[in-house]
Amino acid sequence: MSERKQESLSIFQLLPNVVTILGLCAGLTAIRFLMVGRYDYAVMLIVVAAALDGLDGLLARRLDAASPFGAELDSLSDFLNFGVVPALLVYQFALSDSYATGWVFVLVYSICGCLRLARFNVNRDAPKPEGRATFTGVPAPGGALLALFPLFLSFMGLLDAAAYPLAYGIYMMVIGLLMTSRVPTLSSKSVRVPRDKSSLVLIGAAIFVGLLLTRFWLLMTLVSGAYMGVIILNIFSFIAKKRRTRPQA
Repeated sequence: MSERKQESLSIFQLLPNVVTILGLCAGLTAIRFLMVGRYDYAVMLIVVAAALDGLDGLLARRLDAASPFGAELDSLSDFLNFGVVPALLVYQFALSDSYATGWVFVLVYSICGCLRLARFNVNRDAPKPEGRATFTGVPAPGGALLALFPLFLSFMGLLDAAAYPLAYGIYMMVIGLLMTSRVPTLSSKSVRVPRDKSSLVLIGAAIFVGLLLTRFWLLMTLVSGAYMGVIILNIFSFIAKKRRTRPQA
C-alpha cells in the first residue's frame, strides 16, 4: 500500500505542470494566428504564455511540487513561447520582405534564447550568490517582451515597425545577445515593498487591470518600455562595476 502511495501524485502536485502545458498551448496557438495574419491575437497569446510561465513557478514553490520533469518541461515550453514564436512573429510582421537578411536575425535571436535556457538548466542547482536575487542576462520572457516592443508601438499607431525591417532585425538580434550576456538583470524575487507603501501597490494593481481591459497595447508599451529602462540601467551598472574592478585585478 505504501508503494502505491509513493507512485501516485495528488492533483495539486500536477497543477504546475498543467499550467505549463496551458502556456505551451498558448504559444502553439499564437503560431496558428500569425500564420493567418492575426498578429494582435498572436501577441496577446504570447503575453498570456508569459503570465502562465510566472504562475507555474510560483505554484511549484508554494505547493512544494518542483520536480526535474517539471523543470525540463518548463524550459522546453519557454524556448517555444519566448525563443521561437516571437522570432517567427517579428519575421512575418516586418522581416519577410528581405528574406535572406531577415531570417539571419530570426536565427540569431532563437539560438540565443536556446543557449540562455541551456545555461539556466546547467546552473539550476548551482549555489546562488548572496545579495539581491538577479538573473544572469535577460530572462526568456523578458527577452520576448523587449522583442515585441516595436510591435506594441505599431499597434498603437506610434510606429510602423514593418517600414524599418533592417533596424528591427538588428534590434531583435541585440535582444538575443542580451539574453546570453552576463549582465545581472532584475528578478521579481528581489522586489520588496515597504509596509507603508503597500496601498500604492494595490492602487497600481487597479490601474494595471483597468488598462489591461481597456487599453491593452498602451499597457504593454508602458510595461515593456519600463522594463527596457531597467535593463539599460543594469547594463550601465554592469559596465561601471567592471571598470571599478579592473584596476584591482
